[in-house]
Amino acid sequence: MDSIRIESIRAYGYHGIYQKERESGQHFAADVTLCLPLDKAGASDALEDTVDYAAVISTVREVLTGPARQTIEAVAESIAAAVLEGFPPVCEISLTVFKPEAPIKDFDGRVSVSIHRRRAS
Repeated sequence: MDSIRIESIRAYGYHGIYQKERESGQHFAADVTLCLPLDKAGASDALEDTVDYAAVISTVREVLTGPARQTIEAVAESIAAAVLEGFPPVCEISLTVFKPEAPIKDFDGRVSVSIHRRRAS
């Protein structure tokens, strides 16, 4: 299957289980891979034969900045659902949501969740 990959979509959100995360917020990021047939767009060179990835980026940012979730697993599920609902040519989506500043004592790495979802037939 053909794919479009969009990396490093960044936004500020209020997701997390700790009160401080939900009050002060933090940065989040997402990488998204959209699976869809691209042969028609490759032949026609027409935007209407593919997906507008600027619109996909906007949708992902709306979820990242939207209503607070406790887990980035729930954020990832919301992104997958929004993209599959809003962009009918997309058959499957793989995505990773990053929490670069997870408030974990003595830990300065980042945490991420990756999921893969298919359009229900």
